[in-house]
Amino acid sequence: MSVELMVWDEPVPVSRDQARATYLEARKGEPLQGETPKIAEELPGNVTVHGDHVLVTMDLETMDEMSAQVFEIARTHGLVCYDPQRDLVHNVAPLGVYQGMQLHTGDGLVVRDPDLGLVHDVLGTMSPQNPFVALVNYGRHFIQVSPGYELEYKEKSMVRADVAELEEVRRAFHEYATGERGFLSRHSWSAV
Repeated sequence: MSVELMVWDEPVPVSRDQARATYLEARKGEPLQGETPKIAEELPGNVTVHGDHVLVTMDLETMDEMSAQVFEIARTHGLVCYDPQRDLVHNVAPLGVYQGMQLHTGDGLVVRDPDLGLVHDVLGTMSPQNPFVALVNYGRHFIQVSPGYELEYKEKSMVRADVAELEEVRRAFHEYATGERGFLSRHSWSAV
């Protein structure tokens, strides 16, 4: 079984709905033959060009590793990347304040320097197949959450709080990513 990612240029961040529509429209056309954009030469996997869009096809077994490479290459070139399997869009901006911050999920997604929209959307994907989401600044601190909205934060020691709603989890992750710490005073934390 194979999976795909699509990479293209957008002047401003796009929503998942816009990215999905762009992907479906690009897939309708036949791949172009002949000259390929420079970015296509850098991408791993089987690459096809559909107009201004580059599709990267890879095996399911190599998806996590190759996807991370595609996300990194796309960001380096200022391009959007859409993951139709997860229905997630990786925009170039806006980013959090921590350079090198990583987004990790329980279903194997790892993204270095994720955009804030991606963080927001990924939090809505928690399920038995995706049992956690974490933002990690290695060697410094992290925040993570599991289904049922058990929020954990670690800087010097680990603390845990139960959060009632997904929107509050999204707010806490946004604050963490942007260097704010309001989530620490809004919740009742206990040591882990």
